[in-house]
Amino acid sequence: MAQSQIRLKILPSVRSFFDKMVRVKVEGLTPHKPVELRSRLVDDKGVTFKASALYKADESGQVDVFRTPSLGGSYTGVEPMGLFWALAPDAPHTKLMKKDVLSPTRVALEALNGETGEVLASESNERGYMIEGMKRIPLQEGRIRGVLFIPPGNGPFPGIVDLYTFGGGLTEPRSSLLASKGFVVLALAYFRYQDLPKTPKNLDLEYFEEAVTYLRKRPEVKGPGIGVISISHSGALALSMSSFLSGISATVCINACNANTVLPLHYKDIVFPPLPPVMENVKFTESGLVDIRDALPDPTKGKNRASLIPIERATCHFLFAASEDDHNWNSTFFATQAAEILKKHGKKSYEVVTYPKAGHFLDVPYMPYCSSGFHPAVGSVVVFGGEPKAHSEAQLDLWERVQEFFKTHLGNKST
Repeated sequence: MAQSQIRLKILPSVRSFFDKMVRVKVEGLTPHKPVELRSRLVDDKGVTFKASALYKADESGQVDVFRTPSLGGSYTGVEPMGLFWALAPDAPHTKLMKKDVLSPTRVALEALNGETGEVLASESNERGYMIEGMKRIPLQEGRIRGVLFIPPGNGPFPGIVDLYTFGGGLTEPRSSLLASKGFVVLALAYFRYQDLPKTPKNLDLEYFEEAVTYLRKRPEVKGPGIGVISISHSGALALSMSSFLSGISATVCINACNANTVLPLHYKDIVFPPLPPVMENVKFTESGLVDIRDALPDPTKGKNRASLIPIERATCHFLFAASEDDHNWNSTFFATQAAEILKKHGKKSYEVVTYPKAGHFLDVPYMPYCSSGFHPAVGSVVVFGGEPKAHSEAQLDLWERVQEFFKTHLGNKST
């Protein structure tokens, strides 16, 4: 078969959104011959992520990843998006970094002769974050620092404050992709960004109150209440905002703790100290990485109660999502405990969803799985748990749930 007739196709188009599925097909191959598919991307830090899978062309000389099983490589079996979710970094302990959502993430795909390794065909998938007509507005309003995403159209739209993990700076992929679904989203930084403190001594809930007030006053935002989405350390901030601030109708906590952690949290004359870790519960993996899963004690016991967020004060709806194999901390324990506290106080406006074999960083769909990384609060590399395939499936499921949850409780009139 002449190589010029071999084509690698990305359907429906070579351009897609980051959270959308594409179909990879190779046509014009020699029937029943082995072919290797490879994917590669370079992130905004210059780290290369790669995946590969070995296929066998069918009787018509085709490989269609929607139907053809992978026989080996980064994954096996029929995995329509395996070449994307199985992308793994060349540099260990690395999470995919995307700073600039104005440009797409480019995934290069290649088909190679499975016997000789010769490249037969190649194509690129441009995976974008911003829909046409969406506004991205960098914010410096009073003390607030962040970026506001406003979808195209007349609005008004439901508003969401997006808080990311402990580590500072700003992470925009989730915010921009949520905004593309018809929400006004404020990606809010709270330290190590622009003129915000690099290493704060404490966190001030009044800063977050200022952000909520600002978002609710925006003419594009439909009231009366807004949503909050959080992950990891910011979960306790989201719970505190929901417990003390007015105007929050729906709160998503992903792999969070129901007590304050790492830094003291101040609100007016109230101080929540960080939950003190139990150092003897820190373990090491066989490869020498730190495992802090059981480092945090039960926040409802004894002196630990001072760190517990009084979520029974909240009037919003809660969605708690927890990975059962999270090794950053015991997320399912904290999520279940938060739900029990709400139930004990006669509240019914919560749901808990748990994901077996998923790890800590539940992100947007097809974000490559991060098994370990440097933890700024620990000061060393820690293990985050999970298995790539199960983790990817959890991200996909949670993304749909998050949109549905906000549409239900913030009354979304858009598509």
